[in-house]
Order: sequence, then structure tokens, then C-alpha cells
Amino acid sequence: MVKLLLWSVDHTLITTRGVGQEIFADCFEQVTGQVMTERAAADGMTEPAAFRLTAELHGVTGDRPMVEAFARLSAEQYGTRAAEIRERGRALPGAADTLAAVAGLGDAVQSVVSGNIAAVARAKLTAFGLGTHLRFPLGGYGEDHEERHELVRVAMQRTRSALDTPLTAESVVLIGDAPSDVAAGLTHGVRVLAVATGNSTMTELSDAGADDVLPDLTDPAVLLDALADR
Repeated sequence: MVKLLLWSVDHTLITTRGVGQEIFADCFEQVTGQVMTERAAADGMTEPAAFRLTAELHGVTGDRPMVEAFARLSAEQYGTRAAEIRERGRALPGAADTLAAVAGLGDAVQSVVSGNIAAVARAKLTAFGLGTHLRFPLGGYGEDHEERHELVRVAMQRTRSALDTPLTAESVVLIGDAPSDVAAGLTHGVRVLAVATGNSTMTELSDAGADDVLPDLTDPAVLLDALADR
């Protein structure tokens, strides 16, 4: 049975330290013609949904062509600003070693569940050399659905199809840093392993229902032990 690990991106594996916010604001202005003066609360929200709701805060109806234009510009900027992202942002401690350690298990497939559009998620991770062990085509991304929990379903369906496997929820692990990640995983009955590397404490993540909570990814052996407990 395939064990599928689905990783969240921002604050779980990497942080752009403000570059992402700047790109969002710049693309928002290009698409809407308005300077972004406030942004819809983004925690757990997919990027297209964040754009649409932020547009509404500025009196603009974020229709599908606008959302698609925003996504296209975002992907372009993350590509052209890769050097700046590497300079200002960082891979979180232990991220690279942990991805490699999981890959070493041999029976695990790793991909991504992210509110970012696929091109942005890939650009962020590859900027820090974290794409080697991730099978991006199997993941779930912001353009797939505005509801975060639906991205887990999409990723599972893609994995079943691509690997021709009867993948069940019992063989899927979601790894994220926020209560919204926990909720997304629990909606589909998958195991959730949370890391307190974002804005939530270990207690908050545990209270949200995470099956296991780690302080960070600095020791890959700790995560491997947690996986082995299943």
C-alpha cells in the first residue's frame, strides 16, 4: 500500500519573509488597477480565494478572468524573483534533510497540498532546492478548488490515477503548520502530523485535532518515528 505524504508549503517547509506579500500586492495592483491597502485574512485560504476576497475589500468583483490573470502574473514574478526569494527567504531548519529522509524509506510518495497555485508552490520550493523528492503533479493546489480541504481529495485522486493504486485515507499523512491544515486532513480522514513552525503553538495544533505535533523539523528522526507509529 502506498504511503502518501502531503506537505504544506509556507511556514512548514519554507518562508519567503515578506517577498510573497510583496508579490501579491504588486500582482493585485496590476490586475485590479488599485493599490492594495488591506488583504483578506489568508490563513488557510487558497491564493485565488484570497485574491477574490481582497478584491471585494477594495470594491472590485474578482471574476474568473481576473483570478486567472493574477495567478499568471504571480507565477511569472516568482520565477523572475527567485534569486531575491533565496536571498531574503529560507528553507526552514531540517526541511531538506527531512524530505530526503522520508524519500529514503522507499515506500513513501511525497507531494504537496498548498493554497498556492501549482506554479508558485513549485517555484517557492525549488528556489531552496526542496523539489527533488516531491512529485508535484500528484498534489492539490489553489487553482484546483477554493476550499482547502478539497485539495486533499484532489491530491488523493491524482495519486490513485497516476500510480494505479487503491490509495485509502489510512495510507495518507498530511504535514502542515496551521489549524486549517489539520482541519483539511481530518475532513478526509487522513492522519495529520503538525509542526509548530508557523503562527500556531503546539497546544493550538493539538487542540485542533492533529494526530501528532512536533516543534519543528530539525531532527528528521523524530518525524520518521512519528510516521512509524502508524
